[in-house]
Amino acid sequence: MTTVRGARERARIEVTAAIKEEARRRLAAEGAAKLSLRAVARELGMVSSALYRYFPSRDDLLTALIIDAYDAVGAAAEQAAADLWVEPASAAGPPRGLQLRRWTAVCTAVRGWALAHPHEYALIYGSPVPGYSAPADTIGPASRVGRVLIAVAQDAHRGEGLSRPRLPGTLSAEARRIGGELAPDLPPAVVSALIAAWAQLFGLISFELFGQFHRLVEERDAFFAHAAGRLGAEIGLLEPVAPLD
Repeated sequence: MTTVRGARERARIEVTAAIKEEARRRLAAEGAAKLSLRAVARELGMVSSALYRYFPSRDDLLTALIIDAYDAVGAAAEQAAADLWVEPASAAGPPRGLQLRRWTAVCTAVRGWALAHPHEYALIYGSPVPGYSAPADTIGPASRVGRVLIAVAQDAHRGEGLSRPRLPGTLSAEARRIGGELAPDLPPAVVSALIAAWAQLFGLISFELFGQFHRLVEERDAFFAHAAGRLGAEIGLLEPVAPLD
C-alpha cells in the first residue's frame, strides 16, 4: 500500500465515522424518520454531493447505523457471556447454576447497552422507519444476541444439563422445525422456550426504555435481574444448589 493510498483510506474512515456520529446525533434530536443526508452534510460543512460518495442514500446510512447498533449490543452480550465462562475443573463439569448466572449476565449487559444508547436501541428495536426496508446485510448482526443466548443453553445442555420445559402437542412440529434451523443439538422444547425468552427479554427492556414502567416499577435493577433469571429458568437452565462464588 502506497503512502498516498494509505492516507486516503484513513481519511475515508475518519469522514465515514464523522458522518455516522452526526447521524446518531440527529437520531437523538429528531428520530430516524427525519434523518436527512442533506442535514448531516450541512452540519459537517460538506456539500451533499461529497457525502453521497460515502453513503449514496439515506437508506444506506440507516443500514450502516443499524448494523453498528446490532454489532455493539451483540458485542456486549458476547463479552458478558465470556466473562463468566469457567473451564470445567473436573469430570463433573462446571458448577450447577453457572449457565443461569451467565444467562442473567448476558441479559443485564443487553439492558445496560440499551439504557446507555436509547436512540440506537430505538432504531433497531423500536418502530419501523417509514419507507425503509432492512437489507440482508443486517441479518447476521441482528442475530448476535440470539446466538449468545442459544450458546448459553447449549453449554448447559453439554454440561450441567437442562430441565425440559413443557411443550404443548400443538407446537411439537413447529418446535422441531425451529430447532432444526437454529440449534439441532437442543431439545425442541428448549428452542421454543428460547424464542419466547428472547422476545420477552426485549419486551422488558422496551417497556423500561419507552416509559411503560413509569410510576409502576421503581426497583428496576432488581426487578430486571429477577425477571431475566426467571426467563433462564423457563428455558431449562438449572438454579444453583448453593450461591456461586
